[in-house]
Amino acid sequence: MSQSEGDVYQLGGGVEPAVADVDRIAAHAEPVVRNLQITHCYHELSRALAALTGGGSANWCTFAVWASKQIGQTIRQEDLAVTLERLLRSSPEVGAGIELVVRALRRVVPRDAVEGAERLVRQAVVVTARLDAASDAGARGNLKVFEEIAREFARFVAAFGDETVADERRIAEFCDGLRSGEPPEGQRYLRQAFTRYYRAMFADDPKRRAELLLAANIEIGLHEQTRLQPEIAAAMEAPVVDPRELERRLFDLLLPGNRVVKWLRLAFWTVVGRRKPVRLATEQLADHARGLARRAVTEHLMTLALPGGELLDLGDDLPGRFPPLLVELSDPELLALLQLVDPTPDSMADTASRDWADLADRLHYIADMFRCHAQRGNLLEPPFTTEQVEVIKAGGRPPGRL
Repeated sequence: MSQSEGDVYQLGGGVEPAVADVDRIAAHAEPVVRNLQITHCYHELSRALAALTGGGSANWCTFAVWASKQIGQTIRQEDLAVTLERLLRSSPEVGAGIELVVRALRRVVPRDAVEGAERLVRQAVVVTARLDAASDAGARGNLKVFEEIAREFARFVAAFGDETVADERRIAEFCDGLRSGEPPEGQRYLRQAFTRYYRAMFADDPKRRAELLLAANIEIGLHEQTRLQPEIAAAMEAPVVDPRELERRLFDLLLPGNRVVKWLRLAFWTVVGRRKPVRLATEQLADHARGLARRAVTEHLMTLALPGGELLDLGDDLPGRFPPLLVELSDPELLALLQLVDPTPDSMADTASRDWADLADRLHYIADMFRCHAQRGNLLEPPFTTEQVEVIKAGGRPPGRL
């Protein structure tokens, strides 16, 4: 059942998200509003779990807040078209391709219609680049992770929010509700992660607690990224500048007359061979533009905005250093886990992602990011203003920059 626009999202004011809240958000049919509610819900879950596990350390939901906020820009196609237009303007190959298209158009289109055609060609490329397909893939991935993992965090907070004495049988019962086996379908890493979060709740040694939380965060990240592989690959491969569609759009923009007149003209030009140069030129332009469109999407997917205006470029080595409690690791299970995902142990060298669609490449960066920012307090700050949250909770989209 879809959430109607009149339904109110009842989070905030110190009330932790319940499983029903997660299910209601996941059922929201509108991707933009759903993403905003997902992002805020992650913040509420992050804050609730942080309170249970020592107060100042980041958990997986803490990082999910900022990742979800970032993917929201792709879902809204915010700045995506602007990025593509910038890349088109700065590319010599595209510039030459546009000139070739305009010269070909001058042979078939009235002279006055071709004035300023370079701008129209760039606009036509942006429209035909299928940026909406990247947006759809981002929305699917955002929902896929949230409806599975956020639900388990809400269940965990509800089950153990009042726990005062550790009882391994209780967490074992909780984990019985998770599937055994490997991801993407199995939830073995989630079972292990929630067990570690539970143990972190009762760990007296700060270093022991920090290592339990890091291991849990990485395990959920491993599960999440494995599950997301199809959507990430789809988003990065989504832009397809179809030369036939580009050609049709250009003629629609530049040819006078109604649809029938345009069709007759195009049919005549096809027969006499005057349309062929335009087709060849748009094919060449589409080849160059396709690569730039994918680069624009990749730039969005491989950028992460953190509080305080910090912007992480996932194509660069991770800046910063490990916090004191995590400089030297001792937990054997954590060390064994890092052997799976971190080819440069105890170093942030070579963390730069060369191909975000490559699972191992992503996990290397993510594992070190979790470790580097594990005790960064401002990650627990809200992603939206109080005024924005009120609109989001009411099922709306706040005006202005999100």
